[in-house]
Amino acid sequence: MIRARRRTPIWSRDSYGPLMLLIAGTYVIGTVSSHRWTVSLLLFAQIGTVWYALRVSHAHTSLRALAAVIFLLSLVAGGWNFFDQGTTLVGLTFFASSVLYVVAPVSIAGDLGRRRHVDRELMLGALATYLMLGMAFAFSYRCIAAFQPAPFFGAQGDGTLADSLFYSFVTLTTTGYGDLVPAGNPGRTLAVLEALLGQLFLVTAVAKVVNVWSPKGWRDEFHSPGMASPPPESTNVGPNSTSTEE
Repeated sequence: MIRARRRTPIWSRDSYGPLMLLIAGTYVIGTVSSHRWTVSLLLFAQIGTVWYALRVSHAHTSLRALAAVIFLLSLVAGGWNFFDQGTTLVGLTFFASSVLYVVAPVSIAGDLGRRRHVDRELMLGALATYLMLGMAFAFSYRCIAAFQPAPFFGAQGDGTLADSLFYSFVTLTTTGYGDLVPAGNPGRTLAVLEALLGQLFLVTAVAKVVNVWSPKGWRDEFHSPGMASPPPESTNVGPNSTSTEE
């Protein structure tokens, strides 16, 4: 007798469900940030988000060590920013934020690659990776705006963190409204890289997982791992006969 796989509850500590909520929370904090000290608050929220992402994705020891160093530097930069809100510190804080949101997707991608079944957790992990990449690019734009002498968006200035988040996800999805445009490099080069990564990731990884994932879970005794269940076949014998599903 083959036992059915146990599904991980979506809000358990071993699920990517809480990570999606944490990502949404950091996004909201970013959009309402209007003072420089809130950048430190956002960084502390990101540290918690990335810590959970590394834990739930069973990050490798070397990646955990790298994250620990970044955590320490981030705490120092975030705490210092509370007392001295210089442009350099703001730039360093956003740099730490972008690095944190790159480390976490690497760990999640490794965990997803080790999974043998396409299920809800795989889908949530892929979506979390996609969202964290968008936020990582947004923080990179803010870091560039803090260090370069010219305004990041040209005549529209550096914009706010909410503007950078908006522009990042518009670029990631290749929507391209055109209301916000980087005035020069390295912002333009980074935007091109984001558009390419976002399109490739969306049409390959996320689209494939969503297409294959079955909300009712997989039955291993009937289907091979990673394969979608075939549609039911019907055979009509005659006008009065009923269809038979295999």
